[in-house]
Amino acid sequence: MNYGFSKKTELGFNEAIEKTREALKNEGFGVLTEINVKETLKKKLGIEHEEYIILGACNPPFAYEALKAEKEIGLLLPCNVIVYKENGKTIVSAINPKEAMSMIQNTKLKEIADQVSEKLKRVINNL
Repeated sequence: MNYGFSKKTELGFNEAIEKTREALKNEGFGVLTEINVKETLKKKLGIEHEEYIILGACNPPFAYEALKAEKEIGLLLPCNVIVYKENGKTIVSAINPKEAMSMIQNTKLKEIADQVSEKLKRVINNL
């Protein structure tokens, strides 16, 4: 996957969510949203699905700088981090802002995306 950073972990699903939240916090991110895909698919479509959570993570200083650099950047915020089960394993992945924002021709935004990418890479690597 070139549009994100991913890691299989031996952690249980709930433990992986908590460790991911801690790692995000250590890098200056807060979680603004949490979408439980398993529950949503069950409730809305009656479909059974393995555990899958989407965390909408935000680093306020970087988000503010990005908004100053590019007003429409809110379309790509917050940075999504996912935790899911697949074949009994827990996987944690984070968007790579460098890839997500590569379509925007804005030098200042590129600098911000580079810094945020490094932080999210550390989040995943530190699990």
